[in-house]
Amino acid sequence: MKKALFTVLVAAAANVSLAQQNDIKKDTVVYVDTDRYKVETNRFWDNWFLGVAGGAQMYFGDHNKQMKFSERLTPNFELNVGKWFSPGIGVRAGANGYKIKGVTQNGSHSTGQRYDGKPWDGYWLSEQEFNYFHLHGDVLFNLTNIFGGYRADRFYNISPYAGLGWMVTNDAPEQKEVSANIGIYNSFQLSNAFDVILDVRGAMVNDRFDGETGNRHQDGILSAMVGITYNFKKRGWDKSSTAVITYSEELLNSLREKVRQLSEDNDALRRQLAASNTETITEIKTQDRILAAPILVTFPINKSVVSNEARVNLGFFAKVIGQGSKDVVYKVTGYADKGTGTPEINERLSRERAQAIYNVLVREFNVDPSQLEVSHQGGVDNMYYDDPRLSRAVITIAK
Repeated sequence: MKKALFTVLVAAAANVSLAQQNDIKKDTVVYVDTDRYKVETNRFWDNWFLGVAGGAQMYFGDHNKQMKFSERLTPNFELNVGKWFSPGIGVRAGANGYKIKGVTQNGSHSTGQRYDGKPWDGYWLSEQEFNYFHLHGDVLFNLTNIFGGYRADRFYNISPYAGLGWMVTNDAPEQKEVSANIGIYNSFQLSNAFDVILDVRGAMVNDRFDGETGNRHQDGILSAMVGITYNFKKRGWDKSSTAVITYSEELLNSLREKVRQLSEDNDALRRQLAASNTETITEIKTQDRILAAPILVTFPINKSVVSNEARVNLGFFAKVIGQGSKDVVYKVTGYADKGTGTPEINERLSRERAQAIYNVLVREFNVDPSQLEVSHQGGVDNMYYDDPRLSRAVITIAK
């Protein structure tokens, strides 16, 4: 009877201990990275923009320097669409053009009106005018964000750019030439959605584009345009963050104290039974089973590098593992956000994240590898609070 009673009490003590562990309350703390040079990479359809602009342009041909400055200016119009891949690098494709004015000696694109520049025997000029359009692709470098770090509320950004284009005139004599472009794209923020822009562009094209070749190897167009840009959603960039599930140290200490008291009670009961002459108990086994509380570590999108903040919490976690039973095995499971990337990428990423946590626990905090089991689940739907960032994670919990 006493032996049976002892068995019941030991089982009850173990159940109370495990029940107390399951009742521990947890909190989720999100640490936002304050490094202004670090942001999360957005999806492909984020950070697109559409721009329109108008201004003035000037063509540099063989004889145009004979003209007055005001007579060389013509209107220019631009329509473009582009995307920022990061706060510092973007691309755009656009079209601009309208009309070019100049002077010609061979009569190419001549209006028939003689221009009185510097006439002498055998030298004459006539006014020149022709329509054109210019298709171009540019790579933009936002120097403000590259050197100053990303700020969502920055009023002014300067972005030099370079690219290639295709310049065409359908007026006889028709001409189609490759162009090389450089410029400076200045943007002034009106709101999250709209920017005012000042775009200064220089385009070089073959000397024959205006129908007349001379001593110049290249002709060129210098333009300055003012316009407005609309930024499609999603706009801007999110800061990297790490979510860590923490447990109350006070409750953990209380749990440890209760386990100690139960162990002392078991020892006392064992001594009482040993002193009894009616039953002989040949073997009694007890074991402290202190479990490390489950821990969740999140990662930035498309990353598997463990942050310093997460390492601190993993250090606490490893310490509790070391104080507990060596028979307890903890399962390290990696996850990825199903809404980002392909299934193949998510499978690889979740595996690499789990392995990264395993490496930190074993190599940095000397956790016994036999107490860890590594697995991965690939891409999963939002596991907590409908927040995809909390699915880019590794969860480590006792089996």
